[in-house]
Amino acid sequence: MAQPQAAAAAASGMTPPPPLTGGKLVAGTVALSLATFMNVLDSSIANVSLPAIAGDLGVSPTQGTWVITSFGVANAISVPLTGWLTQRFGAVRLFTLSVLLFVLASWLCGFAPSLEWLIAFRVLQGLVAGPMIPLSQTLLLASYPPAKAGVALAMWAMTTLVAPVTGPLLGGWITDNVTWPWIFYINVPVGLAAAAVTWRIFASRETPIRKAPIDSVGLGLLLLWVGSLQIMLDKGKELDWFESGQIQGLGWTALIGFILFVYWELKQAHPVVDIRLFARRNFVLGAMALSVAYCLFFGNVVLVPMWLQQYMGYTATAAGMAMAPVGLLAIVLSPLVGKNVTRVDPRGLSTVAFLGFALVLWMRSHFTVQADMTTILIPTVLQGAAIAFFFIPLSAITLSGLTPDKIPSASGLSNFCRITAGAMGTSVVTTIWDDRATLHHVHLVEKVSVTDPAAIEAIGGLTRMGLSMEQALAQVTRLIDQQAFTRAADDVFLVSAWLFLALIPLVWLAKPARGAAVDSGAH
Repeated sequence: MAQPQAAAAAASGMTPPPPLTGGKLVAGTVALSLATFMNVLDSSIANVSLPAIAGDLGVSPTQGTWVITSFGVANAISVPLTGWLTQRFGAVRLFTLSVLLFVLASWLCGFAPSLEWLIAFRVLQGLVAGPMIPLSQTLLLASYPPAKAGVALAMWAMTTLVAPVTGPLLGGWITDNVTWPWIFYINVPVGLAAAAVTWRIFASRETPIRKAPIDSVGLGLLLLWVGSLQIMLDKGKELDWFESGQIQGLGWTALIGFILFVYWELKQAHPVVDIRLFARRNFVLGAMALSVAYCLFFGNVVLVPMWLQQYMGYTATAAGMAMAPVGLLAIVLSPLVGKNVTRVDPRGLSTVAFLGFALVLWMRSHFTVQADMTTILIPTVLQGAAIAFFFIPLSAITLSGLTPDKIPSASGLSNFCRITAGAMGTSVVTTIWDDRATLHHVHLVEKVSVTDPAAIEAIGGLTRMGLSMEQALAQVTRLIDQQAFTRAADDVFLVSAWLFLALIPLVWLAKPARGAAVDSGAH
């Protein structure tokens, strides 16, 4: 991609800044990547710490889930505002301020004396986190010469995809060995260092500012429908989805709010979100493929540790360790993909990613209750290769053909779609897992009766070991649950594999410009 500042700078009579070189390029890349890593990490690091947080603050685990929900809702609202905020304040100033406010919010989260205060600080953290990811992508692309833009995307993609897997591992270790506030305190030194280096290197490379009018109606409608949708997705499973009047109300509010939002934004000269980007073939197909794939990816990233902890006897730290090696091949292969994304058709690279994910999920669909650590680790390691081929080519397709001044808006909007799809993936996957487990449980129980020789022998063996009849039956029930939820997880893995294969034709409908990851100004 051409430098994202270039067109806007030219329009304002400014000379676009040259690419960075040497130590400045390395330091700038590390600072932007660290800030992105810290941001994405915080979306998942609190998940395994919820029981400890709820117990410490004297609330139920169900109430404690608002620690996750509040961040997700606020983050989803602020991400699509990135393009508009960048015009008002400049990319470098907005990014640096977002990082500093994120650090402050993290520090306040650690000190929160009650659940209400923690939720309030998580809302602040989510709101200021929104622009960080799209702007880190924008500033990275502006730092590299056009021929190296694929490498810039590779650096960015590694942090964005490895962090959700690292979060539960780091969160579990901190909760087990230190105390839960430190999952927030660790952001303080990292964020301060990232902000200081970013400002020092990029302050002289600020993007032009123009005072676009505030689309207050559009902003209000965005708050309404995105907030309703995120709360519905987070609370749907807990409230039994549309059996609940609250979920029905949130669903209707989200739908009507979305329709009004689209109608209003299409009429505005200065919309708060530039949804006209969806009229572009490459953007809509790239964003759709990215969102559906991330929905499947993130849903399964959540499912595997849940299955390991609840039904395979793994601790939070052990489950994190089982997922951690996903980063190995991603880190090794991402720079290679980045270098070649300008020479190889990104649709072909995306196809490799989808085939890789399908293979990994097909392998997982054969998991049994006897699966050992090695069996679980092999597809996890292989998934790292699929990750390397996933984000970079799809980002190249999504942003191909856009003028550089559209990059912040396009990046913000595509990231919003991706984040919302991730929330949907978590809700849908966990709900289907529970429903399929119930079905498998019924089928398994039908085969276990007082006249079944295998059941009689198993219960007899348990009672001979000293268990009472009630304890023996409870043990059999636990084993049936383990089998049912393992089979249900296998069902989810298999369907996910087929859906990844179904995405392959979608990316081939796009028509990215040759060298899409470089020449974003070409039409």
